[in-house]
Amino acid sequence: MMQVFSRVFGLLLAVCFSLAVHAQTFRVNDIRVEGLQRVSAGTVFSAIPIRVGDTLSNLDVQRATRELFKVGLFTDVSIGRDGDVLVIMVEERPAINEIAIEGNKVIKTEQLMESLTENGLSEGQIYQSATLNMISQALEREYIGQGRYGASVDLEVEDLPRNQVKVLVEIDEGETARIRKINIVGNEAFANDELLDLFELQTTGLFSWITGDDKYNREKLTGDIERVESYYLDRGYLAFNLDSTQVSLSPDKSKVFITLNVTEGDVYTVSDVDLAGDPAIDERFIRRMILMREGQTFSQALMTTSSEYITNRLGNEGYTFAEVEGIPERNDEDKTVKVTFFIDPKKRAYVRRINFRGNTTTQDEVLRREMRQMEGGAASTAQIEHSKVRLERLGFFKEVTVDTVEVPGVADQVDVDFTVEEQPSGSMGLQLGYAEYSGLIISGNIQQNNWFGTGKQVGISASHSNYQTAYNFRYNDPYFTVDGVSRGFNIFYQSSDYARANVSGYSTDVFGGNVSFGYPISDVERLSFDIGFRNLEVKPTSYSVREIINTPLYSSSASYITQSELLEIQEKISSGEDSPFVPYDPTPVPSLQDDVDGVRGQPGFLDVHGREFHDFVANAGWAKSTLNRGVLATRGASQRLGIETALPGGDLEYYKVTYDAQMFQPLTRHLTLRLRTSLGWADSYGKTEELPFFEHYYAGGFGSVRGFERNSLGPRGTYAESSFAPYTAWDDVNGDGVIDNSELASAYYVLCEDPDMGGYNPARQTCRPGELMTNSGGQVTDQSRSFGGNLLVETSAEIIFPLPFIEDQRSFQTAFFIDAGNVFDTNCGATQVNCFDFALDRMSIAAGLGLTWISAFGPMTFSVSEAIQKNELDDEKGFNFSMGQTF
Repeated sequence: MMQVFSRVFGLLLAVCFSLAVHAQTFRVNDIRVEGLQRVSAGTVFSAIPIRVGDTLSNLDVQRATRELFKVGLFTDVSIGRDGDVLVIMVEERPAINEIAIEGNKVIKTEQLMESLTENGLSEGQIYQSATLNMISQALEREYIGQGRYGASVDLEVEDLPRNQVKVLVEIDEGETARIRKINIVGNEAFANDELLDLFELQTTGLFSWITGDDKYNREKLTGDIERVESYYLDRGYLAFNLDSTQVSLSPDKSKVFITLNVTEGDVYTVSDVDLAGDPAIDERFIRRMILMREGQTFSQALMTTSSEYITNRLGNEGYTFAEVEGIPERNDEDKTVKVTFFIDPKKRAYVRRINFRGNTTTQDEVLRREMRQMEGGAASTAQIEHSKVRLERLGFFKEVTVDTVEVPGVADQVDVDFTVEEQPSGSMGLQLGYAEYSGLIISGNIQQNNWFGTGKQVGISASHSNYQTAYNFRYNDPYFTVDGVSRGFNIFYQSSDYARANVSGYSTDVFGGNVSFGYPISDVERLSFDIGFRNLEVKPTSYSVREIINTPLYSSSASYITQSELLEIQEKISSGEDSPFVPYDPTPVPSLQDDVDGVRGQPGFLDVHGREFHDFVANAGWAKSTLNRGVLATRGASQRLGIETALPGGDLEYYKVTYDAQMFQPLTRHLTLRLRTSLGWADSYGKTEELPFFEHYYAGGFGSVRGFERNSLGPRGTYAESSFAPYTAWDDVNGDGVIDNSELASAYYVLCEDPDMGGYNPARQTCRPGELMTNSGGQVTDQSRSFGGNLLVETSAEIIFPLPFIEDQRSFQTAFFIDAGNVFDTNCGATQVNCFDFALDRMSIAAGLGLTWISAFGPMTFSVSEAIQKNELDDEKGFNFSMGQTF
């Protein structure tokens, strides 16, 4: 009540002041503004044509009032006088604090808000009575564009504190109007059906409830009209014209009738093709790219394509911003057209920088290595496009776009910006799947077993998963000789990030090729041999275990003292005696190459052997199979023995022997016993003192020991560690005998002599005699990454049984199983955990139920299991599944 009284009193006072002002003129010595909340006083002062010192008349006051109303920020304005002070009292319009949209499903809220913003409506703006109509009309236009003519918009305004409002928009989207009839009037050269086949929009048909092609959409109709125009222009109808487009609705707004009125005109032929402007390169090359010839029927598509060819060729020469335009000149008398290609090459440009955006998961390095356009080189349209295609071929991205941007202030430099959109999916591969251990699996495989009728086999495959990208090319002539000796070759590239596969953190890039020969012993038995070259690059990460790369990393100026020296210093300081200088001469920390005494600890494999390897690898294999099926077999057996050797002369020397076997034995008419085993042994020889860690075996997961995480069984590596450097000097600057952090100095590394000697915190630091103390990298837990080993032992027994109620069992295989296995190492490191030589009591065992289904989407495999026997650090996995991958 008091608020209402105050407002009435204020208005009366303003009226009195106004009357006083109107009664006489006065000189303004000051201006006071009242009633402002959000609007600044400066806005008022800049709007009124009155300044301090002015002498006001009645007309001046009226003019100032009108100017303030024109600002549009106030619902009421009054001007009064308080002595020689001009008092301006305003009442602000409320501001829109929030626009809330409800009821929309077809069009996203973000899109509707963008539409409102484009129409000048957004949160924070001043609310006016016309605002509601503007909001309603803008949203209804969005739905009309979607063919939803029955959509309605209800608006409510809610008052909020501080003179603000909330606009609540309730939308009833209604139903999309269906197309009942499409008519084309005026066409004689082409039948209606021929033209209507160009339309994306169609009348209601048998499958329209699936495709939705009978739902009217204004944007789609525009596209259809453009296709009709292009259809005529590509066939010489240069004078074609769309006279009108009529879209009518049924009374209930549920049916749409579309009518196009066209004038076809005559067919024009090309009388001449000419060049204008500056071709920049030899005119002969330009003319070879022009697809139009004198006497041909004019085609807009050929003219546009020719312009694109010329533009691309100029772009390949560095003229990135070249413009080529085909200009048709009609001669309506003889129905001919002269086509002139006007060429403006602009300046030749060089690439200053290549930028990547949108790769939130994929590292920049992975994108950059696909580039064929180099920074600093002449900008080449072909190389830039080639780089874009290579990014797309990775299979990492849903979409890759590239923009060439001029460098501001420089006429001959450009930046190339690649924008990628990450995806879990989006490849055109022939196989799409998902597995828990590798995420989305995208692979393409083109296999032709009868290449041009020769019987030769050619295969190209590409695959991408969460941790691995691989490319492979295979060629094989199964009858290189008349007696069935085969010859082939294989070229491959593979990039793997093993940290994503539950393996100690490192990644590899490997490429190479091999030549193979095969010799048939019988119809079911075969020998194979191959030899090839491999280039392997290993990339450690910041969390790679110490067996991979030695940690901590020390600078060239680092020094250390002994543990006993540290204790003497600590005892001296703890007794209250300050020691501003280190009483000992610290010893420089040697480099890994000069560390004869091993004070830095055992070097990692990469410290000794480097990170890039060039090897000649030979494989010999024997295989025998009597299985009744290649997939989901139920009878027969198969065996495979393989020997892989890195030959002398390469950077590495090692060998691996792997044996895989399975057997199916019918127990009853419906039950089958399957026994499976996988054995592996690997070791180094010659100049390589230890087996490369990236050749280790791993176990766990599908195809191995179900019931456990993939690759999680077996040895763990030693956590990466950081340096330990305690302070060794105390200068009691203030003389209070209290050790302050600011008074400590001279941090040095410490050489461990005896863990029981002390001087460190065993819970936080590690002390190995003869090595520099380190801060522990962390405790090894069941979540630690696996490091693998050189001995693999796996075995499995399954009882295969048919699913009930399924008539055709050929696409299903269900089994109760018991899996057992582990990875062992005959050369465990001193600091490794969960590392054992072969022992039966260390076998991890799980039992469960598994199902494989060959679906229309590819093979799908599920398993539910429970661990029966496990080691301390084994990672259990009770449920596993994969879809659409080879198994």
